[in-house]
Order: sequence, then C-alpha cells, then structure tokens
Amino acid sequence: MFVELKLALARFLRDVRVQQGWTQAQTAKRLGSSQSRFAKMEAADASVSVDLLVKSLLGLGATREQVGEVIARAA
Repeated sequence: MFVELKLALARFLRDVRVQQGWTQAQTAKRLGSSQSRFAKMEAADASVSVDLLVKSLLGLGATREQVGEVIARAA
C-alpha cells in the first residue's frame, strides 16, 4: 500500500508539471532542486520520501485537498 501511495503521488507530481507546461528542469528550479533529483521524484525512486513528494506538490501549487484525494484513492 505504501508503494502505491508513493507511485500515485509521483504520477500526480508529473501531471501537475505537464499541466503547467514545464520541463523537469524548469520545475526543479522552481523547487530549488536539480533536474536529476526531480526526475527521481517523478519516478518514485527509493531515495525519495513521501514527505518530499507532498512538499513538492504543495510547492508547485497543488492544494491540500488535491493531495488528500490522491492519498485517499491510493489507500
């Protein structure tokens, strides 16, 4: 279940980025991160925490309600 949650948040992160029309590099810059680290976030890499995914989503403008919906669907 934890893996499914992480994958769902990573997919939503990618969806938010694509909806905004940003590249991974542009998005990473907005978050104060590197493109390679952001790519790991989108891939739900083992080195990426759920906390980081949630913070990144909120930092890109996703609402707490949207993040909560993603979590609820993954549960």
